[in-house]
Parts: sequence; structure tokens; C-alpha cells
Amino acid sequence: MADRSFLDWPFFEARHKALATALDAWAHDALGAVDHANTDHACRQIVRLLGDGGWLLHSAVDPDRADSVLDVRTLCLIRETLARHDGLADFVFAMQGLGTGALSLFGTDAQKQAWLTRTRRGEAISAFALTEPQSGSDVANIAMTATLRDGSYVLSGEKTWISNGGIADVYIVFARTGEAPGAKGLSAFIVPGDSVGLSVVERLETIAPHPLAHLRFDHVRVPQSALIGPSGAGFRIAMSVLDVFRSTVAAAALGFARRALDESLVRVQSRKLFGAPMFDRQMVQGHLADMALDIDAAALLVYRAAWTKDSGAPRVTREAAMAKLFATEQAQKVIDTAVQLHGGDGVRKGHIVESLYREIRALRIYEGASDVQKIVIARQALAEAASGG
Repeated sequence: MADRSFLDWPFFEARHKALATALDAWAHDALGAVDHANTDHACRQIVRLLGDGGWLLHSAVDPDRADSVLDVRTLCLIRETLARHDGLADFVFAMQGLGTGALSLFGTDAQKQAWLTRTRRGEAISAFALTEPQSGSDVANIAMTATLRDGSYVLSGEKTWISNGGIADVYIVFARTGEAPGAKGLSAFIVPGDSVGLSVVERLETIAPHPLAHLRFDHVRVPQSALIGPSGAGFRIAMSVLDVFRSTVAAAALGFARRALDESLVRVQSRKLFGAPMFDRQMVQGHLADMALDIDAAALLVYRAAWTKDSGAPRVTREAAMAKLFATEQAQKVIDTAVQLHGGDGVRKGHIVESLYREIRALRIYEGASDVQKIVIARQALAEAASGG
């Protein structure tokens, strides 16, 4: 049983604790039946399960309520809990939120009704199409173009490493509309997955199986109503979405780390080493202490960032960057230690610890690699120093 004492921290309200408890029980019962042999099929199955269970209602704002907002603590708790149970379930929930994040934050009422109603019920799969072959963390370097022609926008270019690529019903695509050079000349668009001219160049296989693809947009035409927010606001929209969801990546890492510690605690209590229980060895106790310490420190950063955003801070760039950097890096260490404590079983295909080892690695890269987070944190510190703040 994972440590749940953190739910009593002052970051949370009673509703958060109730949600985490209910989701934990649901995930234990519902996710065990998912067949992971076919990743695309498994994702579709999990989307339906999460939709039927009502959990996707938290992934985006309610289009029928003008006062509806994204609760970042809830997003983080859901991702942490799902990651602890099933890495693919965490991925599915995350993409329903990230994929529609621009609509939750900047969409019109009509856009929200058209898509959020479906994604929140698990009836449509969403994707966030930002990365390009020559621009990963450097969003300002996007080359895909969107040209206004005869009352429609025509999108041309390529996107890669797109989660849910090839299975998504809707893509939120960022393209260059040319209002100004660099970051100021980008816009965001809604592109249905069945649009003419949209094709899958390649499905990308990774060490932890997820649906990822390299996409080509060959003169894909969408109506002007597909533009999200004002023209030229794409960079601000993308950064605002990441500002919300970057903390949830840290929460997923936290969930993976908690599962690794849980598995390790069981292991050291059930095995003997040189005639004595593993947990009696001081070196093993030292490993366990380091793991527990790293997990609690990461949790404090994750839920500080989430609480700060929910408390009304317009931006939590620094807090989210710190949470993502620390939680993902420390989770990698925690899981590596778990592999070591499990010996040969830790690298045996199909073992939960081996699965965690594969799952965690990508989190140190996507939505801003660790080195990029260090740049973000340093720039924030320098700006505060320069302003005397």
C-alpha cells in the first residue's frame, strides 16, 4: 500500500483526499483487465474506461459551465494514482488533458462544446501537436505554416513525437501564421484526425510502448473557426498549457516512484541475504531511506506548484519547472535503486519494476527536457535578482 499520509498536507482539501481514495480503488478493480498486447487497442479501451468511470471529467473544463476551471491538484493526484497502477492509463488521461488544454484555457464556447463534451466522456481521443523534426523544446523554431486562403487556413508541414498520433480524433496543432518572427508568429488550430491531407509518415516505437507518430500535413484545410484564440497567440497558448500540465508530469513520475518503493519494501521483507532478511542489512535500509526521502521531497515540490496555480497565480513557470526537474530525476534514481534491490528480477521482461524502469525515462525529456528546465529556473532566478525581487 502506497503512503497516503501526504493527503493530509495543507495543500489539499477534503475533496482531493476523497477523489484520490476513490480513484485508487477504481484503478485497482478496473485496470487489471486491460490487455496491453496491442497498444492502440489498449489506449482506446482505457479511454472508454476512464470516460465511463467519470475520471475524464477532470481532464478539461466543463463546456456547460462558464465558471469551470482546471484544478491542477486534481490533475496531479489523478496522474500520480494512475501512474502507480498502470503507466499507459496515466498516459491516456494525460493526453486527454494536454491535448485539449488549449481549448480549456482559450477555446470559444462553440469549440468547447464541439470537442470537450466528447473527450470528457471518452468518446474522442485528443492529441497535442507541437514538436517538429527540427524543433523540440525550442518552440519558437516551429516551421509548419498556416496560410489564410479563401476563408480557410491551409496547414503544411510535419510534426513528430506526437502522442496519440495515428489514433487521435482531434489534434491541437501549432503552426506559423507569420505575424512576426519567432515565437510571436505562431497560432493554434483544431484539426480533426480525419482531415484530408493529414497522414502518418511513421509510427514511432519507444522503450515504453505508447502510440506515437510522425505526421505530415499536406495542405490540410480547416475553417477560420478552427483558430484557437487570436492569430499570433500560439506561443502564449502553448506555454500556458504547459504551465498547467508540466506539474502533472512530475506527479506521474511521483506515482512511478511510489510504486517502485512499494515493490521494494515487499521485496526486502520477503527475501534473505546471507542468512538474514534483506531489510536487516544497513545498506538496504540506507537505500530505502534515500528512496522515501526523494519521494517526499518531490511530492512537496509537485503539490506546491499545483496549489500555487490553483490559488490564482497567473503563471507558475518556476514552480512547475522545479517540480518536473526534481520529481523526474529523483524518480529515475528511485526506480534504478528498486531494480538493484530486485536483482535479476528487476530486469526481467514483464516484471513491474522493469516496466517502471522503461516508463520513467521519457518523462525526463517530454514537455521540456531536464536541461531545459534548468535553463528556465536559472533565468527566473536571474530575472528576480536583476529586479531586486
